[in-house]
Parts: sequence; structure tokens; C-alpha cells
Amino acid sequence: MSNTYGKWLKAQREAAGLTQQELATLALMTRSHISHIEAGRRVPSEEDARRLDLALGTGNVLTSFRPGADGDAIADYFAPVRHFEQQATAIREFAPSLVPGILQTEAYARAVLGRSFPSLSQAERDRAVVARLERARILKNQASPVVWAVLDEAVLRRPIGGAEVMAEQIDHIVALTESERIRAHVIPLGLGYHPLLDGMLTPMWFDDQPPVAYSEGLRVGRLHDSPSVVEAFEADYTLALSDALPLQESLAALKATSKGYRGHG
Repeated sequence: MSNTYGKWLKAQREAAGLTQQELATLALMTRSHISHIEAGRRVPSEEDARRLDLALGTGNVLTSFRPGADGDAIADYFAPVRHFEQQATAIREFAPSLVPGILQTEAYARAVLGRSFPSLSQAERDRAVVARLERARILKNQASPVVWAVLDEAVLRRPIGGAEVMAEQIDHIVALTESERIRAHVIPLGLGYHPLLDGMLTPMWFDDQPPVAYSEGLRVGRLHDSPSVVEAFEADYTLALSDALPLQESLAALKATSKGYRGHG
């Protein structure tokens, strides 16, 4: 992500004669959050940008030119979301049709990203796969972020890439769960409706700012920072989680599904 935005914020702060702490106080933020934005490590929420504009007297510049603020294309908009992933202390994942991105294996990601029309070139496909796998690097840290994943059984039953790819993908989730790096819970098909079926949802929490939530549909994604909206998403996720299988039953279901794929390989 370009740091033009952060550098401009720093220049406006210094021109106003403010320290990071003084600006943080005026904008009702933390000094570390200001520091992250100026260094290009964090994208402010829309509400944060509005408060920064008000504190600095910059009209609506910081709000209007916030990275990803247009939200028209998911590829463009996901850049700040990926940045939030890297800074989050807790992440909850749900996707109704595919394994969530940070949990995907290389073979699964390649199968998903390779099924476009017109087809991507091999180089474009490779870059897309690498970018997706880079997101999973946050799981290399054993302690943070804390990751919960709710997996619809339909995702496990859909043979993306074939039986061998699916078995490997499910085994990867089992390994992450058994190592206590993540908690994965399966929602059985027999449940029928649950409140997350309408689309992908990723709520995220941080040490130095309010939580946000990312939702995604077909070729569109949106980052939500309105407290009431994020709270409603959190309630939906918690409700779905309460209907999912307990951890050990979920692990048993995952292992049985993987065994079934290997039996058909």
C-alpha cells in the first residue's frame, strides 16, 4: 500500500504544530494508531478519517481520499482489509461457498483462482495465488491473531480442485485446529438456515482501535466501521457459532470428510 496518505497526514499535523499525542487527543484516537497511519501500516476507518479532518481543519480530504474509500472493485478495496488482517489481534472468519482465504492451501487457492473466464495468464494466476498465500502468513505467529472459523458443511462437500485437493485442504484445517492455532467449527447442512448464509463475513478486533467487519458478495466487498453495524454482524456471527458443532465434533466431521475424499481418490 502506498504511504502517500500517511505522509500527507504527517505533513498536515506538523503544519498545525501538533504532536502525534496532541492530534490523537483531538481526534479521540490513540497515539499508536496515529503513528501506524503515518507510517503506512494502517488505514483509518471512515469515522477516524472524519475526526482527523475535523481536528486538522482539512475539510473532507482525509475522508475522501482514504485508501479504498471508493469500494467499487473488490480487488482495490481489499488492500486496506488485508492491512487490517495483519494488524488484528482477533479475527473471525466465515465464507458460505469457499474455504476462507487465510486458511486456503496452495492447491485449493490455485483451483479457485484458476477458474475464471476469460482465463488468467499463468503469470497472473501465480501472482494471485502468491498474494493469497501471503495473507496466511499471519498464522505463522502462534499467539496472534486469535482466529475462529465457522465452516458451512457445504464448503467441505464442494469438491474444489478434486478429491485430493479437498482432502489436503481439510487436513490443513484439522492440523491448524489440533495445534490450537485456530478454532474451527462446522455448521451441519441439516441445520438449514443460519444468519451468515447471505455472504462472507470477517469481523476483526485490534488493540488500539474499535473493531471493524468486512463483508463480501459477488464481485463486491465492503469494510464496515459503524459501531452499530459491526455490533450487528458480531451478533450474527455469535448466533451462527452457537448453532455449529462443538470443537471435537467439528474435528471428527472434518476428518471423516477428508477420509471420504481420500477413499474416492
